[in-house]
Amino acid sequence: MRKPALAVSFIALCILLLAMRLANDVTFPLLLNCFGQPKTKWIPLSYTLRQPLQTHYGYINVRTQEPLQLNCNHCAVVSNSGQMVGQKVGEEIDRASCIWRMNNAPTKGFEEDVGYMTMVRVVSHTSVPLLLKNPDYFFKEASTTIYVIWGPFRNMRKDGNGIVYNMLKKTVDTYPDAQIYVTTEQRMTYCDGVFKDETGKDRVQSGSYLSTGWFTFILAMDACYSIHVYGMINETYCTTEGYRKVPYHYYEQGKDECNEYLLHEHAPYGGHRFITEKKVFAKWAKKHRIVFTHPNWTVS
Repeated sequence: MRKPALAVSFIALCILLLAMRLANDVTFPLLLNCFGQPKTKWIPLSYTLRQPLQTHYGYINVRTQEPLQLNCNHCAVVSNSGQMVGQKVGEEIDRASCIWRMNNAPTKGFEEDVGYMTMVRVVSHTSVPLLLKNPDYFFKEASTTIYVIWGPFRNMRKDGNGIVYNMLKKTVDTYPDAQIYVTTEQRMTYCDGVFKDETGKDRVQSGSYLSTGWFTFILAMDACYSIHVYGMINETYCTTEGYRKVPYHYYEQGKDECNEYLLHEHAPYGGHRFITEKKVFAKWAKKHRIVFTHPNWTVS
């Protein structure tokens, strides 16, 4: 009887040591990622742990002032691109553990292509007024959606002078069930630091504006075990012969997607570096569980 008892004790000890190891692995990247130390070198999530973080201190609830709690298994990140038109992957998207959308991209009228469920919506400070044009749709009907709003300190400050933060405060007063989070100043600095680490360019000095896709990826890589991105083109798409010409957004006619990409990429100041960002996303896909379809990416 002594040997079986020793075996059970040994197994229990191994499990305990493994749990302690995982706990230590979680703690280190959590501190780096959440407090956004600008001088700390960025460490990709999948290098350090196999499970998603649950508490994200870089995102604070407007009403409760509590940090974001988010834990996803398989995430579907749906692009706003016109590439989504006619894809008919709505049912597939809605089967994901968490469905992520960006800015004011609607689902009504586009369910067959993009699905109808939204669990996380990452929104630029400049797109908040677009949400407030139809507040019942975004904050009443979709009260279970988590909204993550990113923006510079001047617009997000809490002392009464942050114009966007003031809008969000009024919104949660009107819609008390709305789950609205804002990025902290430290988190914004951290995201700038990731851009510099990955591209070698200072965001401000290079006249670059990060896109909502950039902020979506950084949070999703912390919160999701795996990510499936729908409708996002890669950095060479617009120079490929015979590429499919589509609108910039699936829900709006007018602007051509590739024209917008090239215009922003080469703007001397104030442009989203969409093509540069896509190069970085392809790099991240090699290190994380990320796949891109509609169109498909070849990540080598």
